[in-house]
Amino acid sequence: MVHACDLMQYENKLIEKGYKYICGVDEVGRGPLAGPVTCAAVIMPLDELIEGVNDSKKVSKGKRERLFDEIKSRAISISVCSYSHKKIDEMNILNATKACMADAVNSLDVKPDVVIVDALTLDIPFKTFGIVHGDALSYSIAAASIVAKVTRDAYMTKMAAIYPEYDFEHNMGYGTAKHIAALKTYGKCEIHRESFIKGILNEH
Repeated sequence: MVHACDLMQYENKLIEKGYKYICGVDEVGRGPLAGPVTCAAVIMPLDELIEGVNDSKKVSKGKRERLFDEIKSRAISISVCSYSHKKIDEMNILNATKACMADAVNSLDVKPDVVIVDALTLDIPFKTFGIVHGDALSYSIAAASIVAKVTRDAYMTKMAAIYPEYDFEHNMGYGTAKHIAALKTYGKCEIHRESFIKGILNEH
């Protein structure tokens, strides 16, 4: 089992260098066919860790939601930003993700001394380190991944009530067999990403 202290190697190095406000940034929703990409920037207190924080993909839904509430109540600063399916189509998913992450960081009410992000280069006025698989290696990025995931999942669950045929409450917009079958039967809905579904709708 991974403990919160196991995810502190990067943070501990930064603390040793004198950094105080260490911001973790992560995104959820780069791959789905529908819905937004959602990014969270989180500055956590690092002297008292929340046990159970880990990469959001490795945490069950119920536990994620409990951790989300605890992260929100204990964070020094927290900011969440979403870019819509329309922005993703306009900018492409990589550019939309990077801009969304930058907006999340820039919207923090406590300015970070340093930003650690999952393997992307951001255009922000703060010292930044990219870590490959950061959500599985950094406590701060893992906390951000949970905030982004719970926020986006809540939105997609609301969309499921409006567009029930696509099974969004189970697939969160990802291209499951059921979702793709619904796309071929009903066509697209308001929140589908045109640039992601072109190939599917053109199949005969």
